[in-house]
Amino acid sequence: MHEETTGALRRDAIGLREVLFQSVTAMAPAAAVAASIPAGAAFAGGSLPLAVLVALVACLFTASCVAELARELPAAGSVATYAARGLHPAVGFLVGWGYVFVEMLVPPLLLLQLGFTAAGTLHEEWSWYPGDLWWPWSLAGAGVIAVAGYLGVRASAHFGTVLGVFEILVFLVFAVLLIGKAGGANTLSVFGTSHTADGYAGISGVFAGSVYTVLAFAGFEAAAPLAEETRDPRRTMHRAVLGAALGIGLFYVLTTYAMTVYFGPDRFAKFGASGPASWDGVARASFSLFWVLVFLAVINSTIANANACANVSTRTAFALARIRVLPRMLATLHPRHRSPVAGIALQTLVAVGAVLGLGFGYDPVTAFLLLATVIVTVVVGVYIVVNLACAGYFLRAGRAALKPVRHLLFPVLGIAAFVPALLTSAGLPVFDFVSELTAPVSYAGPVVGVWMAAGVVILLLLIRRHPERVAETARVHLEAHDPAGQRQDGTVPG
Repeated sequence: MHEETTGALRRDAIGLREVLFQSVTAMAPAAAVAASIPAGAAFAGGSLPLAVLVALVACLFTASCVAELARELPAAGSVATYAARGLHPAVGFLVGWGYVFVEMLVPPLLLLQLGFTAAGTLHEEWSWYPGDLWWPWSLAGAGVIAVAGYLGVRASAHFGTVLGVFEILVFLVFAVLLIGKAGGANTLSVFGTSHTADGYAGISGVFAGSVYTVLAFAGFEAAAPLAEETRDPRRTMHRAVLGAALGIGLFYVLTTYAMTVYFGPDRFAKFGASGPASWDGVARASFSLFWVLVFLAVINSTIANANACANVSTRTAFALARIRVLPRMLATLHPRHRSPVAGIALQTLVAVGAVLGLGFGYDPVTAFLLLATVIVTVVVGVYIVVNLACAGYFLRAGRAALKPVRHLLFPVLGIAAFVPALLTSAGLPVFDFVSELTAPVSYAGPVVGVWMAAGVVILLLLIRRHPERVAETARVHLEAHDPAGQRQDGTVPG
């Protein structure tokens, strides 16, 4: 039985379509369009489409770095392996330690959103439904995600693909309707700086809006941890990461443009995530029952995102557990489905515990904001380290592999794009558009600090007692199945 529940994940189980939608759904396109991106309207106003376009270009620099490393190092450890090979195994451990932590918090984050969105909408439509009865929806979502993960990567990835297609189609159709209804109000001036919000004139408003919009791109790297379960992983991972970032980025630009020209560029600074001046509000006021599809797409998006990030957390935990820097139990696989069942069980317990504990301890919206701040702070930090790792890896690889623009310039530009986002997510008022965080959301910084400090202590113990385990964070396990250590194109990896 021990032999059946250890070893490798299921090889060649999924292809490009599934891993592409793994990244797509991790970006939560419907929820981002309806809730995240409108946060930038307070600064960019009717120039928000330009701010989204700027954010897209900025994020493509980091997506390119991730894609390059994913092609060279196809491993379930993904960002941890990249940091280990590009910088140092100790850095790889700390990246993996932080990444597993926050990716395990993404499902409860989305389950909270599922709960308060469903309960609030039902209460608005039928006053007899209690507006605070949110938790059954969250628990139901946790059950669905657990079952999908238990059944293996094929079931989970196919489930995510179906959900992703639905939410994208709904908002694409809505965007086309908005552009058609706007008629003569359609204008390319929204890609200029003339419609920014009061107090944020010109390019400063666009920049501020783009910083908030950058956060909607988080998740484009989520395909990478499925490398060991994917056909032709070197090629597929590269295409999936870049394809998701570019495709969903253009989706963001189109949908934001559509709503801006329909609502009115000069009024758009008042647009937000709820109320009459929101996607839901516009759908209700002008498109009859189309709001139901928008509501379902957002609900769908929360489940799809939680499902994708559960895949990320369990695969990353599996990768670190098999080299014994995390408890070996997390490397346990189902004998038939080859799913990391112990990781899935832990993920489910964390999700339910965080949802109920924080949701009732504060309220679901406050709990959502607290978790979101923790997650974004660490994820943006990981992106910055991965940019550095890209430069480090290819500098070590030698002149033949090094492409200065792709491997040196893009990492620098990627870091430059995400440093403002890191300061914004942490509430550090370096820029005038950044607001200081208030309690309990301000607790996010200490939570991250304590977790990473614990990681440093464990790292020091491992270096002293089991240094070979830390070194293993740099190992690409797929290469172990090729005695020549060759890539699929016949070349030897650097």
